[in-house]
Amino acid sequence: MALPSETLSLLRWRARRGLLENDLIIERFFERFADQLQDSDLEPLTVLFDLSDNDLLDLLLSRKKPEGDLENEGVHRILAMMKPVRAE
Repeated sequence: MALPSETLSLLRWRARRGLLENDLIIERFFERFADQLQDSDLEPLTVLFDLSDNDLLDLLLSRKKPEGDLENEGVHRILAMMKPVRAE
C-alpha cells in the first residue's frame, strides 16, 4: 500500500537540500517512485535525509558506499531508486 499523501508531502519537505544536485536527484526520485513508496521505506529515507548534503551526494553518485548504520537493505534499495540513470 502506498504512503498517504500527507506523509509524502512531509517527506518531500524534509528532503529539501542545500545542494541543487541533491534536490534535482531527489525530486526525480519522488516523481518516479512516490506512488510505490511504503511504510518500510520511511526509516531508510529518514536516515538518508539526516545526512549532510555532501555525504548524501557522495552516496547518490556512488563516490562512497553505505557504511555503519547505512549498511542495510532498505538504504541500498532507496539509493538504487534515487541514483541518476546514466545514458549509454
